[in-house]
Amino acid sequence: QVQLVESGGGLVQAGGSLRLDCAASGRTFSSYARGWFRQAPGKERAFVAAINWSGSSRSYADSVKGRFTISRDNAKNTVSLQMNSLKPEDTAVYYCAAGPSWVGANTPALYKYWGQGTQVTVSS
Repeated sequence: QVQLVESGGGLVQAGGSLRLDCAASGRTFSSYARGWFRQAPGKERAFVAAINWSGSSRSYADSVKGRFTISRDNAKNTVSLQMNSLKPEDTAVYYCAAGPSWVGANTPALYKYWGQGTQVTVSS
């Protein structure tokens, strides 16, 4: 009933850019924290970025800080991830998520709703 659907993934050369978007249906997530996580084959799902309900607070993994920007549009019920200066180590399936609290927003367990993921591949 509640769905999060990512889009915008694909193949890009190192140094290039991609913008991921996440559309939601079934409920409004304007009061929820939103996050992006990624998972490479054989590795744990890792935190990438998070944003609080109003967009006034943002958090980034050290590996992406300065290169990635998370944003949200509550009027459209969407969250986005702008990825610049991409590196081969950014290659992964990227997931968007929504959770009821900003506290612990870098922890996957906080999030109740998850999308199916979109593949991002960065070639060297």
